[in-house]
Amino acid sequence: MNGCFLKFYVAEKRRHHHRLAYEWLLEEAKTLGLHGGSAFRALAGYGRHGRLHEEQFFELAGDLPVEVGFVVTAQEADRFLAHIVAQGLNLFYLRVPVDFGFTDGVAS
Repeated sequence: MNGCFLKFYVAEKRRHHHRLAYEWLLEEAKTLGLHGGSAFRALAGYGRHGRLHEEQFFELAGDLPVEVGFVVTAQEADRFLAHIVAQGLNLFYLRVPVDFGFTDGVAS
């Protein structure tokens, strides 16, 4: 199948509607019928403001980047992005074309 890899980057502590932004993204995607998503916490990173964030031994809760990704159809990506915009959330994202499927050839 053809589709896209839709990936968002959010700060670990960032919140939207009183929820962590990465949790909000996953929950909203599930509500909209997207079939799966994952969130990964980075070891280090910096964004458009150039400030380096990296985990230190003494930190209990950092503000590291979290990558939230979904493999979806183009229509699902369009719908999800429109929903995020309508909710007033301004996020950096990547949208990369991908081929995807299952090794047994059967979609579950």
